[in-house]
Amino acid sequence: MLKDVTGVRPLDGYCLHIRFEDGVEGVVDLTEIISFRGVFAPLRDRTYFVQVYVDPEVGTLCWPNGADIDPDVLYALVAGEPISSFAQITQTAVPVAV
Repeated sequence: MLKDVTGVRPLDGYCLHIRFEDGVEGVVDLTEIISFRGVFAPLRDRTYFVQVYVDPEVGTLCWPNGADIDPDVLYALVAGEPISSFAQITQTAVPVAV
């Protein structure tokens, strides 16, 4: 799928209005997809959360600490499509020692 994010606007709570390169746009509530731990912990602070921006080099949402979200997951949520198999695999993959 891989559609780049071209615009983002913070809304109330932890919601973002997101626009993609193909014109699809909509609202995503990040409380439904992230747990605010690890690299996402600073996003709990609303002042930090609203510092979200689009990084044109990677085509997705980013925050100053380097946190970002897979644009395929965001697109699926906005477009009401199932999240791709690739996105599901990368979210659940565990490294295996050889």
